[in-house]
Amino acid sequence: MKRTHLPLNALRVYDAAARHLSFTRAADELAVTPAAVGQQIRALEDHLGVVLFRRTSKGLELTEEGCAGLDALREGFLRFEESVQAMQAGQASDRYTIAVPREFYAQWLSTRLASFQAQSPQTQFHLVADENADFTEANLDVAIRLVDGPGELEGVQLAPAEKVVVAAPGGADGWIEWPGASLPDGEQATVKAGNPGQALSSAVAGMGRAILPRLLVAEAVEAGKLEILEGPDPGRRSYWLVAPLPQWRQKKVKALVAHLTA
Repeated sequence: MKRTHLPLNALRVYDAAARHLSFTRAADELAVTPAAVGQQIRALEDHLGVVLFRRTSKGLELTEEGCAGLDALREGFLRFEESVQAMQAGQASDRYTIAVPREFYAQWLSTRLASFQAQSPQTQFHLVADENADFTEANLDVAIRLVDGPGELEGVQLAPAEKVVVAAPGGADGWIEWPGASLPDGEQATVKAGNPGQALSSAVAGMGRAILPRLLVAEAVEAGKLEILEGPDPGRRSYWLVAPLPQWRQKKVKALVAHLTA
């Protein structure tokens, strides 16, 4: 039987736009421009002969036609992912591709992967530095992200969302700022870091105080490189181990999740 040509890339863009109800947020997820998302949606509407979205005073909304096929489409994408995983399972049952922030790998994950590998010496790890890498394009098994929840993915929180103020013993009194960590009212940053890893390294070097996730600084505090000045206090974000449902169902991923959360 001849199969109908499916515009898979446009359908993937449509799925993201429908979940976010925003071309901008869909573009962020897909690592493209909002204009590219708009072009794909218009091309899909032309292909289908229907209007999928309408703009209102409240923002973007799905039309009835746009809503009609979403559940089947998402089930289809899930089947695609499961099919790919099944094809890869035979050759990759002992290989893990993990996206993880560099600083978190150095401070927390590396020792735990070493103990996992000691139990299963045949295990191989492929590490990706960009924790926000696309699961399909990077062929990821799991990712570790500093977020406020798993979002559309399956996931488990590696530690409670707690933050602490830390500094090196005898270090400078200034503040180290990084995106996602607001300084106390009235305080000015003497160091502006680009990410938690740079903030951590700056604090260990004695360049000032930093507000960081408790899990990230635990090893440095235990080693005496940092001391906790305030906290722990509840935070908004924490480190989550996440993956799409097809990967999350895999036996090898379940084994890794169990080890890291034991």
